[in-house]
Amino acid sequence: MTDRLPPIAPEHMTPEQHVAAQAVIDGPRGALYGPFVPLLRSPELMQHAQRMGEYLRYRSALGPRLAELAILVAARHWNQQVEWAIHAPIAVEAGIATGIVDAIAQRRAPAGLAPDEQAVFDFCMELQRDRRVSDATYGAALRRFGEHGVTDLMGLCGYYTFLAMVMNAAQTAAPPSPAAPLPE
Repeated sequence: MTDRLPPIAPEHMTPEQHVAAQAVIDGPRGALYGPFVPLLRSPELMQHAQRMGEYLRYRSALGPRLAELAILVAARHWNQQVEWAIHAPIAVEAGIATGIVDAIAQRRAPAGLAPDEQAVFDFCMELQRDRRVSDATYGAALRRFGEHGVTDLMGLCGYYTFLAMVMNAAQTAAPPSPAAPLPE
């Protein structure tokens, strides 16, 4: 598989691309990688996307552990190797048990989820799989996280779906990772 939108050499970037790339590099990510490589072709879109992602990943109402769980559900749903390679190790570091990560990778319902993890998993699975969320699942998430948390959970699902679509279409290459690649 050939990367359709590979990295752009700095000397070939437009001034707008330089500004957009530097904003990502100067932020909490510290480097231009993953979805931001293909998105650099549209610097304004990339800047908006990276700001949304920065909020959702680092400051959402759900916190890093539950945000990473939501990201893994989206990555698995879209067979997105880059997201998986980046976020599976981060999820474990944030407190998601390796057995849960492995079950998601194998498309199995994870055993032993904490109640907050179960609410996130159920919500994200239904939204990805069914393109909607049942009243029972929505109510469980609302009781646990409130409207702010549920809104951020929807945002996480949508944002990482967007990134998966970008990287799947661009055929973005996955970085080396300690995480096993997702089986098709």
